[in-house]
Amino acid sequence: MATKAKKSTPGSKKLKFSKAQYLKWYEDMMVMRKIEEKAGQLYIQQKFGGFCHLYIGQEAVVAGTMAACKKDDKHITAYRDHAHPIALGVHPKYMMAELYGRTTGMSKGKGGSMHMFHKETNLMGGHGIVGAQIPMGAGIAFAEKYKGTKNVCVCSFGDGASRQGALHETFNMAMTWKLPVIFLIENNNYAMGTSVERTSNVTNLAELGESYDMPSEIVDGMTVEAVYEAIERAANRGRKGEGPTLLDVRTYRYKGHSMSDPQKYRTKDEVEEYQNQDPIEKVKKTILDNKLATPAQLKKIDDKVKEIVAESVQFAEESPYPEASELYEDVYKEPNYPFIKEYE
Repeated sequence: MATKAKKSTPGSKKLKFSKAQYLKWYEDMMVMRKIEEKAGQLYIQQKFGGFCHLYIGQEAVVAGTMAACKKDDKHITAYRDHAHPIALGVHPKYMMAELYGRTTGMSKGKGGSMHMFHKETNLMGGHGIVGAQIPMGAGIAFAEKYKGTKNVCVCSFGDGASRQGALHETFNMAMTWKLPVIFLIENNNYAMGTSVERTSNVTNLAELGESYDMPSEIVDGMTVEAVYEAIERAANRGRKGEGPTLLDVRTYRYKGHSMSDPQKYRTKDEVEEYQNQDPIEKVKKTILDNKLATPAQLKKIDDKVKEIVAESVQFAEESPYPEASELYEDVYKEPNYPFIKEYE
């Protein structure tokens, strides 16, 4: 969880977060950005195949979210999921190995780009079926409530998935049972190539929770501090037994929906407008303006990030492919229900 700053730097405005937190945000988001840029290059070079959805531009969403959460909170998301494990502290080499389909990958090379799981950090997966994670996220939250924990589940999905019918069924149950779930819409304005305005007359996605009396708000997803504060508010509600929250987090992806997207549905001016609000540059400016680090110190972080990216690629390329016998592993799970033995 992020640490709040105790005092401000002389001559600057008072900061809400500590020097350590800002430097961590900068490094984490730089790793996300550079590892994604490298993944895009490697995909073009046909180093790995399948689908590939890059997170470039949206880094503040996961950086702010994970900083505001606690260690045992659960996370579930869609298929644009490369940055989520990085924000949770997983070394990106395991994510890269998964892209390469190697045994050292996060899902043993079986999931690829769209299916990153990491049990140790409670990443309950990236999911390829649009909106499938919405009811699953509520189910995870139900389990936490049933077990009597104070954990919350952050269920992330895109603006396109917000049009799925399962969302309404899930919202109804989540509010009825006061489940500790945060429904986080990573609203980058496009469902593949279809804008929010073309999918419904309800363009303020925060309104989707109103008919269920679900607390909802719009969040600036290009500002990491704003994301942190919104998640913190929502998590506190969930931990106190007050139920779910819906966050319409306004963000933007600089690249296409996937690597095969020609992006003809939006203008260069629109992309540039959002790039001028770049979340990493905002954090960098805060660091420099408040003298939390010098340009030379940030350069050291940049160099460290380059090394991490290079190490990740080398690790992936040197890792082995799964044996053919792995086709038969991890397919079924033997049930462990005590009452079954009574009937054997």
